[in-house]
Amino acid sequence: MPIQDPVEIESSRVLAFPSAEVFQAFADPAQLALWWGPEGFTNVIHRFEFEPGGTWLITMTASNGTDFLNRSTFGEIIVPERITFTHHDPIHVFDMEMRFEVVSDNASRLTWLMRMEPNEDNTTLTKFIALANEQNFDRLERLLAGRRNLVEDSA
Repeated sequence: MPIQDPVEIESSRVLAFPSAEVFQAFADPAQLALWWGPEGFTNVIHRFEFEPGGTWLITMTASNGTDFLNRSTFGEIIVPERITFTHHDPIHVFDMEMRFEVVSDNASRLTWLMRMEPNEDNTTLTKFIALANEQNFDRLERLLAGRRNLVEDSA
């Protein structure tokens, strides 16, 4: 059910990688575990049913050792253009739409649109979440650049 008058956080970045490659970095749980979350977090993905209605269970561990078990349910998946999911817990519930847009053969725009219930806690979290999303994008760029360098070095 759509959220009425949601608090929205939109984060977007042009990445110097093809959109299919950026999409795959999310769709492949082995890659996803390496970059998901803000700086300093590590991840263990327990379940990743990448299909509409599928469950995604991930434990995100902060640098201080605090574990956060996250549960999400996938909605729409259009390869390699769009992913939606609902994040159920632990701290806040939100709907996420991820769009993967072609900018050129070797560049894409990744846009995240998060929608949350309009309450004081969620309004307060918006600045933290926007910063965390930028850190996610930084981590994704480093992963993709590292993979590219690995391929170039082995050629």
